[in-house]
Amino acid sequence: MTRTRLPLLFLDVDGPLIPFGATRAQLPDGYPVFDAGRGLGEAAANPLVNRVDPGQGSRLLALPCELVWATTWMADANTYLTPWLGLPELPVVNWPDPPFDEGPSGLHWKTPGLVAWADGRPFVWVDDEITDIDRSWVVAHHPGQALLHRVEAWRGLTEADFATLDDWLRSRSN
Repeated sequence: MTRTRLPLLFLDVDGPLIPFGATRAQLPDGYPVFDAGRGLGEAAANPLVNRVDPGQGSRLLALPCELVWATTWMADANTYLTPWLGLPELPVVNWPDPPFDEGPSGLHWKTPGLVAWADGRPFVWVDDEITDIDRSWVVAHHPGQALLHRVEAWRGLTEADFATLDDWLRSRSN
């Protein structure tokens, strides 16, 4: 019996989990800003962690996917964010140094690396810098299904975003 592997969810941090460019008053529905000194050890050492809603961890775990950090935080995402969010240690996409330099002008430097990591598996990429150029490149270079989901950096992941991710992933996890 062959076991079906879950789709991947590549998750960026800055923008999707940490809203940038908004004042506290502009964050959706009084977006919570938490006390980073809640006894979480190293997680409390990074001042940006308190901009992440710790409730998003359970929302992410409820999605039918394999979560992968796809962020310039790299291994620091596991050090600072997984304890805060209540997540297990996640795989991390290690970016080349210098970043990928292939594809047309305007292609996000992460795009070729994520397609290579996915290796044909269905995937979702959640980021605030995705463009139509990235979507076209993935269609042309990735044999599997993919959802490139752009999040507004100033507000981060919303209920609507989670609903879109859940619907797409569930339709591919059966």
